[in-house]
Amino acid sequence: MLKHLTETAIKGSVLIFVLVVWQILCGVIFPKTNPDFVILLPPPSMVFEQGAKLVGNGVLFIHIFKSMERVLIAFVIASILAIPLGIAIGWWKRCEDMVDPLMEILRPIPPLAWIPLGILWFGIGDPQNIFIIFLGIFFPVLVNTISGVKGVEKNLIWGALTLGANERQILREIILPGSLPFILTGLRVGLGVGWMCLVAAELVASTRGLGFMIQDARYLLLTERVILGMLVIGLLGYGMDRGMRYLQWRLLPWYATQR
Repeated sequence: MLKHLTETAIKGSVLIFVLVVWQILCGVIFPKTNPDFVILLPPPSMVFEQGAKLVGNGVLFIHIFKSMERVLIAFVIASILAIPLGIAIGWWKRCEDMVDPLMEILRPIPPLAWIPLGILWFGIGDPQNIFIIFLGIFFPVLVNTISGVKGVEKNLIWGALTLGANERQILREIILPGSLPFILTGLRVGLGVGWMCLVAAELVASTRGLGFMIQDARYLLLTERVILGMLVIGLLGYGMDRGMRYLQWRLLPWYATQR
């Protein structure tokens, strides 16, 4: 308990130190030499003031809810498709031979490169944004699932076959539990990539969301709102990552302890 409190205090003190230095430099020192500097990089006080304003009128929550909704939908769709496909590719060689060339061609293409086609196919709105996020989540989950299936100890499989287990039992009792740490890691990585893709997609084709809020603030030269949006994105991303770590710890305490 004491160790945990000490670590929390250290992390909090570092954050406070950064905010204090930022406030002094951008709120006191730099404006003396360049009064317009606060437009380029406003101090934390202005950012927090802008945040209080947007929280008060509810606008910030509208953008947060819309962004989170898009990520959740894309995350569920990508997980439903990528995990079974990854297990199939990792377990059946024929499936790997059929699908792997196509996957390896599509995987290196950045999700953002699909934005022009996404706009043409789905228009400007939620379907296009969800499509881009889906691409960002799908491949990390797929690759980690394949690695997890192929990384299962072969002796366990041979032992099960020796005891008379059929293929369905091996998949259910050995392959899925054995590859679960990799699957959860893929979900965690994919969620982070999808969150970054969300912001980029909303910058281009959206009327609500944190990415749209940043883009709209840029047009109005409200740099404090731009930074506020960036900070909210970072905090939400941190929270989602911690949530995935907690899920991994709850489902696989032995694996999380080893990490």
